[in-house]
Amino acid sequence: MRLRIDCAYDGTDFSGWAAQPGRRTVQGTLQEALATALRVPEVRVTVAGRTDAGVHARGQVAHVDVERSLVEAAAGRSTDPPPDALARRVDGILPPDLRVRRVTEAPAGFDARFSAIWRRYAYRIADAQELADPLVRGHVLSWGRRLDLDAMNEASSSLVGLRDFAAFCKQREGATTVRTLLELGWRRDGAGLVVGSVRADAFCHNMVRALVGSLIAVGEGRQPTTWPAEVMAGRRRDAGVRVVHAHGLTLEEVGYPEDDELATQAARARARREAIDA
Repeated sequence: MRLRIDCAYDGTDFSGWAAQPGRRTVQGTLQEALATALRVPEVRVTVAGRTDAGVHARGQVAHVDVERSLVEAAAGRSTDPPPDALARRVDGILPPDLRVRRVTEAPAGFDARFSAIWRRYAYRIADAQELADPLVRGHVLSWGRRLDLDAMNEASSSLVGLRDFAAFCKQREGATTVRTLLELGWRRDGAGLVVGSVRADAFCHNMVRALVGSLIAVGEGRQPTTWPAEVMAGRRRDAGVRVVHAHGLTLEEVGYPEDDELATQAARARARREAIDA
């Protein structure tokens, strides 16, 4: 059976999502807990979107393929559905900075990575001294100058759509930098923090943090509102773009189509990925 795993984590003490020898990672920690709960030597989970070191997640999604009998056995004497019992068992094994919110049997055709149609991140900034809160310092970027959100939103609007984001991505050989940016906007939350919402079909390495860095430059008046679009038009990594710290970034949500469209979306996305790799 294929299980969908919804999880959340504080990325502060993790070296990103992807398992790496000798490093504490989200994937490695989750896989070890699952293997322990299922009483198997190892398992392999597939994730919707890999997060970098220091990036947090509130709505990460992964899947794992396991024998149904193992899931049922792991439930023990629990009268709850086996996936629910497994979720509690795994959560009891995991460290406090990684939590499994739910485990469910995935619908036919579901793939955490390839069935996803968008990912949404939020970047949080405290741009005034009175907004500084040491209790959330690991999740909010402190910025010493007040930001003009109207200017940032004006600059953001020209970046939305199907674009080549090479100027904002750390290049990886053989990987495309073309993405569809569905949403990019700025607002203040109830506490007065600046919150940037970024939603796209997918993201390349450092893309969100580089976009935020370029828009901060606009927000504090160092660059005109037309500058980020001009940088993007250059289609190459621009030294003038500052990649902001990872700790202000959180993966908030992953979007999927209706159940009857999951397999079609996965096949379409996988074929596109294979064509890029080729």
